[in-house]
Amino acid sequence: MSIDIKAPTFPESVADGTVATWHKQPGEACSADELIVDIETDKVVLEVVAPADGVIKEIVKGEGDTVLSDEVIAIFEEGAAGSSASASAPAAAESSAEAPAGETGEGDKIGPAARKLIDENNLDAKSIPATGKNGGITKEDVLNYLKNKPAAPAAAPAAAPAAAAATVSVPAGERTEKRVPMTRLRATIAKRLVEAQQNAAMLTTYNEVNMKPVMDLRKQYKDLFEKTHNGTRLGFMSFFVKAATEALKRFPAVNASIDGNDMVYHGYQDIGVAVSTDRGLMVPVLRDTDSMSLADVEATIADFGKRGRDGKLGMDDMQGGTFTITNGGVFGSLMSTPILNPPQTAILGMHKIQERPMAVNGQVVILPMMYLALSYDHRMIDGKEAVQFLVTIKDLLEDPARMLLDI
Repeated sequence: MSIDIKAPTFPESVADGTVATWHKQPGEACSADELIVDIETDKVVLEVVAPADGVIKEIVKGEGDTVLSDEVIAIFEEGAAGSSASASAPAAAESSAEAPAGETGEGDKIGPAARKLIDENNLDAKSIPATGKNGGITKEDVLNYLKNKPAAPAAAPAAAPAAAAATVSVPAGERTEKRVPMTRLRATIAKRLVEAQQNAAMLTTYNEVNMKPVMDLRKQYKDLFEKTHNGTRLGFMSFFVKAATEALKRFPAVNASIDGNDMVYHGYQDIGVAVSTDRGLMVPVLRDTDSMSLADVEATIADFGKRGRDGKLGMDDMQGGTFTITNGGVFGSLMSTPILNPPQTAILGMHKIQERPMAVNGQVVILPMMYLALSYDHRMIDGKEAVQFLVTIKDLLEDPARMLLDI
């Protein structure tokens, strides 16, 4: 029985997607719920799985093609027996007496994702150890080979005329370039960041916070916290999320957004936390942070990080958000200017904790300090509100008991 394989149903904010990688080819055996194709959208990569045991009869949309919500991308034959490798390999992989390695019969055992990596890196398929089914080369095989590949020896300079050899020096090594298309997600990130700078009256205000009280509190209770909350570790981000939540309640304009000529004030706090992944920056959202405990925040952020690295974040994880926190300090940034995440009107930037000499009651004391940066849209937020918002976060972090006492 033939079944139409369709693209996922995209939410209203996503117009279309792009076929990223076909993991199965026509005639290749598929098991029920086995991954067969990745669909890349502006926000996430969605996985489409086989509806039953069988084979792909026909691919309607190839890699790189644009697809709409619920559009047919392939025809699936339920219950049909298939080969373990592609029955219709690409033309470039057809048998030929003079064909280079990897493009003869061996090409039939190279998956499309692996083939793409091999072509991009100009690799010899024969030199890649294969661990796939029936001796096939998988994407992981290619990645492992690239990771462990010995450095290529410096290319010998080409022979030159004797006269020129005396005056021309040829540098050792290769000056290579690699051109790859920008992913849909990366292109969308670039577009949104440029739009944010062009369309908003963006300013940034800075302050610094003494992290010693939070660090002392964390040091005192981190072991008990982890034991009590089933392995959830106590980090710094939960303190910032809770401090930002309290500050957002006191300064509603910072928790608002602009929709055309309307200013939308949100009666809840949904805070996005920037997560760096191989595919680009993603901002999953913590919902109703006012009702979340420190353990809830830490556990949810850890889950976001893991799913982000595995490419498992979904549309619902990144929809909405009234405020964003980004932490460049994990990469060593001492100070930066974060860019707004439209339509939000503010974003908080955390940075590296650095010990610095500070004047305390007339004495010089070495304290662990962090610079804070708040970028905001001046169309919505006045400078006074922005500064007071940042000072509120500073005060709450320097005296964490304030968050418990609501003062």
